Amino acid sequence: MGRRNPSVRHNRCAERAKGFSLIELLIVVAIILVIAAIAVPSMLRAHISANEASAVSSVRTITRAEVTYFSVYPSDGYAATLADLGGPDGTCQPTDTQACLIDSSVASGKKSGYQFQATGLLPSGSMNTAFVVGASPLNYNQSGVRDFCSTTDLVIRGQQGSSGDSPVTTVSPCDAFAPID
Repeated sequence: MGRRNPSVRHNRCAERAKGFSLIELLIVVAIILVIAAIAVPSMLRAHISANEASAVSSVRTITRAEVTYFSVYPSDGYAATLADLGGPDGTCQPTDTQACLIDSSVASGKKSGYQFQATGLLPSGSMNTAFVVGASPLNYNQSGVRDFCSTTDLVIRGQQGSSGDSPVTTVSPCDAFAPID
């Protein structure tokens, strides 16, 4: 009987081991897709949570700036608009129309997927005796899902938002939000 040549057997194994089969590649792709399907919603929720935390921080910053504005410009009372609390980038000379109390990104009214508004209320002569700070997501369910606000009581409040919401500008709707602090 003939002896088998061991090098022939070795060559057959080497030919099979050159690459992956189509089935093996499809299994790897399927596993990657399953992992992505699990990870993407979690990443979106984390992104929304980060935007909401940034919005709460910005509402807190604007609220504190309103209190500072009131003490620095007592004849004006609280700032009438968000722009009154901000100022230009770089060198800023404080006045009652640009107090330089908040960052220009917040003063622009948009930051981290949220829109902001500060409104001076209850004028008494030329003085605003109250204010409302409001924040709502720019793209509901993508940049955020909650609206936030604060008034002269300095309590930050929030509630579930809905598509098309705009920041609150009066005290009554803000008082209806649940406190978050």
